[in-house]
Amino acid sequence: MEYKNNGVENIQIAYIGGGSRGWAWGLMSDLAMTEDISGSVLLYDIDFEAAKHNEIIGNRTKETEGCKSKWDYRAVASIDEALTGADFVIISILPGTFDEMYSDVHTPEKYGIYQSVGDTTGPGGIVRALRTIPMYEEIALNIKKYCPKAWVINYTNPMAVCVNTLYKVFPEIKAFGCCHEVFGTQKFLSKVLKEELGIDGIAREEISTNVLGINHFTWITSAKYKNIDIFPIYKNFCETHAETGYENGGDDNWMNNSFLSADRVKMDLFLRYNYIAAAGDRHLAEFCKKNYYLENPSRVQEMKFGLTSVDYRKKDLAKRLERSARLVSGEEKFKFSATGEDGVKQIRALLGLSDMVTNVNLPNNGQIPNLPKGVVVETNAVFKADSVNPVLAGNIPDELFPQLSSLVGEQELVVRAGLEKNIQLAFDAFCSDPLVDIPYDDAYKLFYKMLENTRKYLSMYEF
Repeated sequence: MEYKNNGVENIQIAYIGGGSRGWAWGLMSDLAMTEDISGSVLLYDIDFEAAKHNEIIGNRTKETEGCKSKWDYRAVASIDEALTGADFVIISILPGTFDEMYSDVHTPEKYGIYQSVGDTTGPGGIVRALRTIPMYEEIALNIKKYCPKAWVINYTNPMAVCVNTLYKVFPEIKAFGCCHEVFGTQKFLSKVLKEELGIDGIAREEISTNVLGINHFTWITSAKYKNIDIFPIYKNFCETHAETGYENGGDDNWMNNSFLSADRVKMDLFLRYNYIAAAGDRHLAEFCKKNYYLENPSRVQEMKFGLTSVDYRKKDLAKRLERSARLVSGEEKFKFSATGEDGVKQIRALLGLSDMVTNVNLPNNGQIPNLPKGVVVETNAVFKADSVNPVLAGNIPDELFPQLSSLVGEQELVVRAGLEKNIQLAFDAFCSDPLVDIPYDDAYKLFYKMLENTRKYLSMYEF
């Protein structure tokens, strides 16, 4: 890297999962629209052809209208080539394929267990984690070998498991996990203020929050806009809309709107616990007891959110593959679109070009005093030159502690199972999950059926 003209040049970013047809394109946009940094992005993916396509797409951004900084993109065939000399490492991978995810999400349905996402918790999240942990173990060892001083940004789910694995394998790693779910809640709170107080045009960054919990089951214990306490306003809003929901999905059949919700889960959780649940309904529902929101598809429909089927994801992937082909051929021109993610802003802050505070996933070093040290938690953190310092968020409130402490224990057990290659430990975690409320013998059959369905990516385990 070189610091010149009030900016930084020759930054090297290693992108693990660089064949992505979503996150990668978003990164290209955000980088190109940031005028005080430039450099190169090395794209590594087990699908080398996909990475080569992104190399072509990325390099065309330099000629795209609105480009403020030029980045060189290059697909590489090995992870060591991507990591050697890297200043930053971005990880965004799919552990397995959508065929494996199909089993994660839909096999449990035969036992009456429905999942709205299936990538973080529940039966699907646990089996996905068993595939992911060995991959992250290898990634961590390679980072230690080829770029131990690099900052590592993780976007892969299950988020807490991924970040936890990186630190357990390489304790000195400088890694954190990013998730936009809190951003969505800040935007939601700005709508609340518009409806309740008539204040329009509030940017989500203007909503000051104290964040604590675990990824996708994150909570806000205080929220303010300027000197306005949002909690009493939000309570009135929830009492008004909790039964009917707020957002309009444009379709009475919410099950067909896989990524939409009416925020009924979010509001119901506030009325239960008096704290603001800071994730989308699809994620929040999976951390709760099954009879809360995921008892059956009728209950999901009643709560106005969707079960995101893997068939939906496969169709969406097909569309993105078609778009990739058009972008590569030049039939479609790349257009910049800001993602709203904080990744590039975080890079700027770590380079000393700004300071910022945002929510991230890090090992607990006391930012949540009543959770064990070392477990990965989500809180705010201060980003400055070459440093990320978590903000003291306070204790998990008593009302939430039993549920969150149990979920933290489950995640720790899953990470240990993955690193020790211990299937029995993984099954113990599986049985402790709130969604797995079936008889032990059925849980056993389901667990081993899911393992068998994804055996191709679990060869390191004995079962």
